[in-house]
Amino acid sequence: MNTENPHRFASALPTSSATSRLLHQKRDEERNQEHIKTDHLLPNLKRLTLSGGAVTMSAQAAKFALNLASTVILARLLTARDFGLVAMVTTVTGFLVIFRHAGLSTPTVQRAHITHAQVSNLFWINLGVSGLCALTLAALSPIIARFYHDSRITPITLVLSTTFLIGGFRVQHLALLKRQMRFKAIALIEVGSMATGVLVGIVMALLRYGYWALVGLSLATEIAAFLLTGLVSRWRPQLPSRSSGIGPLLAFGFHQTAGSFIFGLARGCDNLLIGRFYGPVAVGLYSRGAALVSRPMEQFLLPIDAVFLPTLSRLQSQPERYRSTFLRLYETIAMSVFFFSSLLLALAMPVTLVLLGPRWHQVSAIFAGFTFTAIQLPLSTAANWLLTSQGRGKDIFRVTSINALLTLASFIVGLPFGPIGVAIAFSATGLLVRLPILYYVAGRRGPVSTSDLWTRFLRHLPLWVLMFVATWLMRTTVADLRPLTQLLICAPVGVLTGIAFISMLKPQRKVAIHLLETVRELNKNR
Repeated sequence: MNTENPHRFASALPTSSATSRLLHQKRDEERNQEHIKTDHLLPNLKRLTLSGGAVTMSAQAAKFALNLASTVILARLLTARDFGLVAMVTTVTGFLVIFRHAGLSTPTVQRAHITHAQVSNLFWINLGVSGLCALTLAALSPIIARFYHDSRITPITLVLSTTFLIGGFRVQHLALLKRQMRFKAIALIEVGSMATGVLVGIVMALLRYGYWALVGLSLATEIAAFLLTGLVSRWRPQLPSRSSGIGPLLAFGFHQTAGSFIFGLARGCDNLLIGRFYGPVAVGLYSRGAALVSRPMEQFLLPIDAVFLPTLSRLQSQPERYRSTFLRLYETIAMSVFFFSSLLLALAMPVTLVLLGPRWHQVSAIFAGFTFTAIQLPLSTAANWLLTSQGRGKDIFRVTSINALLTLASFIVGLPFGPIGVAIAFSATGLLVRLPILYYVAGRRGPVSTSDLWTRFLRHLPLWVLMFVATWLMRTTVADLRPLTQLLICAPVGVLTGIAFISMLKPQRKVAIHLLETVRELNKNR
């Protein structure tokens, strides 16, 4: 007779099921940890930085080409009023777009140690804040339309409000890709989504949808980025959990977001004030002049930011290596921006006419006013890397708050003189006041001092003066020729003058040699 207890096998079933669940959970934890750990990056940090730089620069070259093509084509298919209507809305959305990230992507990239539970909680916070921003913008759409005295603003605002919610889904996914230095994946997302948006925008413009072509471009870009991010990133958040220890992350995010919001609020007042007092045509002209400078600068800075910020964050425990790595790149940026910004100012008129066409000649003076921003913006971005990589959230809040007030004051001072006055006042304040304040704050702590920043800034200033004078004098002699002919004659003169100056002086020559060596290594790592 079989006396074996039949319940023994029944009791074994849940045990087996529990073991299966434990194994499944362990596999999930290991898979999630693969997206977070960074120890394996340190031994090959230089190789990863160079290969990432090569990939990211290639992606930015593609994005620059797409942006240039869309600028040239859409400027000929649409009017200044079309650009102005959308710019007046994107000015308002710019105030809220900062909250989509809520400053919570930076801790994910910057922190030496972070857990899956913490990143998951940050994901849900990002999503909730993005949804709230979308609802807020939709509710404000009729008020915004009344402010501008234009009913067309309401539907534009309603459509663009959806981009907040769509974008909120991918903030932490992109942050984890940056943390892991997966730059090929990021390049695929950015180039693919931008190409999709540009294609949609141009097709809609050809079909005579007017300003809706610009709205379609923005919406299509966001949707494509959402789909590609989900395809490329395999990280999946867990449900929200308590006691995950995200307090310090939220504190950093709060300081960064608060500072960025205050500065963004002030920074967006230029289009807001011009639109209110001068109308959509003036905003269209102003926004095109600003875009001709800011878009290339963004294309130049984004790949460096994407690669360099994670690299500096990994070097926090090695101050000497941190300092030498930063200063080498910072000096290269300083020499590069002085080199190219001198050409932009001297050739502002022919550059504008060649890119936008003859009916946009009024933009040239605005573009010229913004060329000093082409110096200030890259150098400010580099100084901000010091604050961000060192986790100095309070300093970020302080300096952005001060600079926000100065930015708003510059707009008010320049407004009586129209869009040109606003552009000049903003650029001059940025270079002469906001940048020195940032240098002072950034250099107070950490391996890089304020004197380090100023020494390398002033070292390359003569390059800008010499190139500008040579290019400007040549342009005055060929001013009666076609704009494209002026560029083909004057630009080489300025470039050759700059090359001669760099070749004669040892500090500049050393930077140029290092830059060439870096380019060769980037080509090897493609």
